[in-house]
Parts: sequence; C-alpha cells; structure tokens
Amino acid sequence: MDAFYASVEQRDNPELRGRPVAVGSAAARGVVAAASYEARAFGVFSAMPSVTAQRKCPDLIFVRPRFDVYKAVSLQIRAIFAEYTPLIEPLSLDEAYLDVTENLKGMTIATEIAEEIRAKIFAITGLTASAGISYNKFLAKMASGQNKPNGQFLITPRNGARFVEQLPVKKFHGVGPATAEKMHRLGIETGADLKMKELDFLIQHFGKSGPYFYDIARGIDVRKVKPDRVRKSVGAEDTFSQDIHSHELAREGLQPLIEKVWGYCETNEIGAKTVTLKVKYADFTQITRSKTVPAPLTAIGDLEEVVDLLLGPIFPAPKGIRLLGVSLSSLEERRPETTPQLRLAL
Repeated sequence: MDAFYASVEQRDNPELRGRPVAVGSAAARGVVAAASYEARAFGVFSAMPSVTAQRKCPDLIFVRPRFDVYKAVSLQIRAIFAEYTPLIEPLSLDEAYLDVTENLKGMTIATEIAEEIRAKIFAITGLTASAGISYNKFLAKMASGQNKPNGQFLITPRNGARFVEQLPVKKFHGVGPATAEKMHRLGIETGADLKMKELDFLIQHFGKSGPYFYDIARGIDVRKVKPDRVRKSVGAEDTFSQDIHSHELAREGLQPLIEKVWGYCETNEIGAKTVTLKVKYADFTQITRSKTVPAPLTAIGDLEEVVDLLLGPIFPAPKGIRLLGVSLSSLEERRPETTPQLRLAL
C-alpha cells in the first residue's frame, strides 16, 4: 500500500488531501509512524523524530494513529488477495507476498493479476497500491518500490541478475544500515560488487547471512511464500512524555505493552519462551534484560510475572527512564502445523 496510514487519514478527512501529513505525535518525544507523499517531498519519513520532521516541514500536520481503522482496511485488502490465491504471506498491515503461480482465477499472466488486484483495492478502499512482480520473493520486493505510488514493476528471469547488479546494496531488502556500512568498508557498493565476492568471503564477514547475500547478488532466492508464517519475535515500546523514576509508574507504563504483545499471541495462537525488557534512560543509554522459560507462556498472567521479575532489579533506577519496551521471542505455534510455470507478462 502507498503511504498506508497517512493515505487512510487523507481518505477519511478531505481537508488533509494534498497536504503534508504525518501520522504520530507532535510531542517533543514523538515519532513519525507514517508520512504522506506530500510530507516525504520535504524529507519526512517514518521513524523520524517529530521535532526533526517539523523542522524539515513547518506546515506538517500531525494526526493521531487509528490502528483499529488501519487493521479493518487491512482485512479488506487481505480478503481481496484471498480471491486470487491462498498463498499469502503478510509482512505487515500494508504489505504481503502472494504466490499466484496457481491462482484461483485461472489467470496466466502475473502482471494482469497485479493490475486487477490493485484496481479492486482502489474500488473497495479508495486507496492506491503498488506491486512488484517477479519470479522470487527478493526480486518481487525490490520491484515493488520501483514505481511507487500507484504503479507496478516487472523483473523477468531474463533481466533479474542485471537488475540486481546495478542496485546499490543499501537498497537491498534484508540489508540494514549497519550491514550496508560494513559492506561499504569492504568495497561493496552495488550488487555487481557483491557478486564479485566468493561465498567463503561472505560467510567470513557476514556469518549465516553470507549464503543469502551470495544468492541474491545473482538474483537467486528459493524461499517459498509461507501463508502460515510465524514471526520470530513481537514487541511493543513506548516513549514517555516525562521521565519515569518510580517502579510503580514503570509498571503502569508497561501494562499496555504487555497487553499488546499478548494480544498478538492470542490472535495468532502462539506462545513465547523468551521475554525481553528494554529500558532507555534519559541520557539515551539503553539496557535489556531477558528471561527464557522452559515451556511457552500460556497466559497473560505468566507474562506479567516474568516482566515483574525483570523489572524489579532495575530499581532504584540510576537515572530517569524515557522509554520502556517488552518483546517476546522463541515463538511457537500452539497448534500443529509439481506446479505449472506462470507467465509474468505478455
């Protein structure tokens, strides 16, 4: 989806259309959750501190997020996807992989499927979507950003390797800022540079990610679309308007975060073995404390108990606390768990 949260707000409030909009809080410690394309033109992007966003765009309009609305729209979009294929792997509320090799419509050209899905999304939700079409997940993801907003882009088997070669590694899906900087230090600026490196070299410098980087430099990605994909972790955090100094206020601030992450577990019928508490102090120093239990947690009360065990030793706090977070990992499901070649385009 194109600037999903911000686009929903502009759709629902005509006064916001054509204006720079940020979903988030304008408070001193606020963060931009999403930015409209009008705001992006000023250099405003998601995860940017609100004060920085306001400095870049003095006319920026902040709108409080309405996650219940975004989730409802997301469900409408997922229902459209399900008309074409059961092989849907959601990445977030506004993005998913679809395997349409064998699709429910019997369509044989992938670009036409993408066009039809995008048109149906617009007709039903009034929102625009962009699509990447290719023969594997990595290239489809890379293609999805090429013609945003409201466009689509095709990478065929014939031009896949060439497309990757000219792409800066910092734009690769799966290469974060730290990894990109490490690659730059090693003389790797583009996909072509990455392709020049031997597998042993990449394993030496990037460990278990080495084989993945070796493959994608050649346009190879054998990962399947997994409709029952379970996330490796789930977390929530909050930055407080004023620094917290007491155990009581910290515990109070953690409760909605506990309820949020546990709600995800309940909705997706999963349990977690590892609980991590994140604490960021007023001077931006940060600590984490984790505990792993023998069996997956089965009730919110169990999670609250583990969080209390982790929080207790933090106090008395050496300085004020500006942010707290809770994350769950070692996630496990609570319940047990020859195709034709599709034409990509005409």
